[in-house]
Amino acid sequence: MTRTLSSICLLGCLTLPLLSNAQGAGAALTGQDTVAYRIPQMALPFLNFTPDARSAGLGDAGVALSPDANAVFWNPAKLVFAQKDHGLALSYTPWLRSIGVDDMYFTFLSGYKKVSRNDVIGLSLMYFDMGTIDFTTILGQPAGSFNSKEYAVTASYSRRLFQNFSMGVNLRYINSNLSGNYSVNGVSLKPASTAAVDISAFYQNEVRDDVTGKGFKWSFGGIISNIGGKVSYGTSEPAPIPTNLKLGTALTLYTDKFNKFNFVLDLNKLMVPTPPVYQTVNGVVQYNGGNPVIAQGKNPNRSTLSSIFGSFSDAPGGFSEEVKEINIATGIEYWYNEQFAARLGYYHEPRVKGGRQYFTTGLGIRLQQQYGIDFAYLIPVTQGSPLAQTFRISLIIDIDKKAKSVEADDSDDNGNQE
Repeated sequence: MTRTLSSICLLGCLTLPLLSNAQGAGAALTGQDTVAYRIPQMALPFLNFTPDARSAGLGDAGVALSPDANAVFWNPAKLVFAQKDHGLALSYTPWLRSIGVDDMYFTFLSGYKKVSRNDVIGLSLMYFDMGTIDFTTILGQPAGSFNSKEYAVTASYSRRLFQNFSMGVNLRYINSNLSGNYSVNGVSLKPASTAAVDISAFYQNEVRDDVTGKGFKWSFGGIISNIGGKVSYGTSEPAPIPTNLKLGTALTLYTDKFNKFNFVLDLNKLMVPTPPVYQTVNGVVQYNGGNPVIAQGKNPNRSTLSSIFGSFSDAPGGFSEEVKEINIATGIEYWYNEQFAARLGYYHEPRVKGGRQYFTTGLGIRLQQQYGIDFAYLIPVTQGSPLAQTFRISLIIDIDKKAKSVEADDSDDNGNQE
């Protein structure tokens, strides 16, 4: 069962470059010009998997959430406002457990260090193991096996530009090895690799009474992630990687010195081409110069920059369809004395653009202001979802108890007030 599913995953990844044309043509051939047949397609979807249990418990929201080592993924600009000098985080997620898969998992290791009051560097490793694939000949004879895997290594830098505002950048190397050098129908497959960049920004402010502890804290964040080249597994048509725009906000309500509530909201938009609608005559797709004629929308085979900027206006259904490509992630987090946390969240993707809709829940514990553990569990809205029974667990380590919060230090290197 596991290896069959892994083979399906491999087949899907290898044919991604053809899906945009196939889906648009398929819709035209069946006479069903519906948004449901225009789901944006891309390679390397693991790059947008939620890696850590804290954000997973909040409906996969985290762009403007208070920072820890996982901010390397969510928004590296936040790291300037981290309370600790440096920290580490390790997360683990078994994948597709509800449909019998037992050898797929996703893991994420990240860390950061403050090199000065205004500068932070970070590093992370994202690894997705898709299990073992058993290859067979056309006659069903064994033809070897391969352990499919993908990974991304990220180096991060962030800097505070103003007292309450910072920006960050990630540089990422990505490798996807799904089948080694196996050949399918005479086509020699190969690993795919590329480089990508993230650009992020973060703002926060706070009003709080020192005596009662009551007050508010608000923050805003944004990140454009995975700006990079297309990838190919040896096929003729390369596929875009999942460039994604995330905008988020968070509001913290301090009810006293020991209790607080975090309310978070993220909006996500893939910045990849939307499949067009192709022109047909009597149900047959029309071609011109070997290419299908586009009736509505734009040619999906565009350059990276053209795909990014054109992703806001290329949906055949116009503005109303573009709105349907925005996903919503939201959650509520309660903390007691910065030691215990309870979380609830919800993720909504419109049905016609994929239909991922689920609730999340989670818990968190912090010990000695240095060690922590988070747990999250996903509850799909619809029965039979392959995401059912998905859980994540994260370990957090703040190596140095010494605080270097920019909120607590407003002096420059010479001790003068700014």
